[in-house]
Amino acid sequence: MFRVEIGKSIHRLRTWVFATGLAALAILPVVVLATSNDSGGGPLFFDLIKSNGLFAALTVIALIQPFFLPLGTSILSGEAVAAEASSGTLRYLVVRPVGRVRLIVTKYLAVMAQVGAAIAWVMAVALIAGAIAFGFGPLPTLSGTTLTVAQGVIRILGAALYVLCGMAGLAAVGMFISTLTSSGVGAAGATMAIAIASQIVDSLPAVRSIHPFLISHGWFAFADLFRSPIDWGPMAHGLLLTAVYLTVFLGAAIAVFSRKDVVS
Repeated sequence: MFRVEIGKSIHRLRTWVFATGLAALAILPVVVLATSNDSGGGPLFFDLIKSNGLFAALTVIALIQPFFLPLGTSILSGEAVAAEASSGTLRYLVVRPVGRVRLIVTKYLAVMAQVGAAIAWVMAVALIAGAIAFGFGPLPTLSGTTLTVAQGVIRILGAALYVLCGMAGLAAVGMFISTLTSSGVGAAGATMAIAIASQIVDSLPAVRSIHPFLISHGWFAFADLFRSPIDWGPMAHGLLLTAVYLTVFLGAAIAVFSRKDVVS
């Protein structure tokens, strides 16, 4: 089942269009810095790319984190079940000798595999572009200390894993909404709306008391990996929050789909 889901994704045109767009975004910060003398502003780590091409991978993650990554996650998870229902293929899936719980879990894992592949792809392209334009070297941290190239790469991989974990909660929400409707577009739109609303509310000081419970709270905590010493608190909270969202909403998706009367 997992191989089938990944195979369907590989043969979709939108997968390659999205991958091309991500590659362009990965190269964009490097091109801007290589062709301009002004490096002020920009996303997180943008100003540091000129000193070390390794920062290009972190910059592109900060660039896609607020919108493009949640958008891809919302589309994949929102359409996971709803698109099958709207196309009339869902009933053929549930009559196979595979339990409904396994079906939901497999589709969720396929979604996360595709999101992970997108993160790996965009960071790899950014690293290549950064290496060509500015080269690699010891990595200065946000605290003023310096990491070796090997230490920097390890922390960049840690940042990628943390960002992937951050999307795990949103994907679970999308899977749950997908089991409630037969409209893949509607499920994807609702999931993306939740991600956007969470980020907007998270920026409002007046409702600071609910910030720690918002799904997007802590999405940028991976920046603390590049401090000395590393501040593990925000990342630990982010991972715990993701675990809660994952458990609640994926469990709810399984519960709903297990009792769902599939007629299409």
